[in-house]
Amino acid sequence: MNTYCTTNAQVVKGAQGRVPVFLDGGVRRGTDVFKALALGASGIFVSSIQIGRPVVFSLAAEGEAGVRNVLQMLRDEFELTMALSGCRNLGEITRAHIFTDWDASPSHPTAKL
Repeated sequence: MNTYCTTNAQVVKGAQGRVPVFLDGGVRRGTDVFKALALGASGIFVSSIQIGRPVVFSLAAEGEAGVRNVLQMLRDEFELTMALSGCRNLGEITRAHIFTDWDASPSHPTAKL
């Protein structure tokens, strides 16, 4: 998602609000959804194709129930991230909630996790 963070920030800036920007892929966790929205994405397309590996693995292990479980986990992680960030609704998610390499200046190096 780090590459996405930089790319999404650039695309949103370039679009200047003239067109909506959506994320279509690269979602593995609820935090990915939160970051995309905070960076200005208008929405996230989430299906078994975009989520990929977690859905395929859960489908193989537990069938339909496994896929439902993965999607519920994604939602729960997103809601937890919102709560920990102090956001009560989608409208409260802003760019101020995240810090990316794009924001870093030479006087403030960022830690790599």
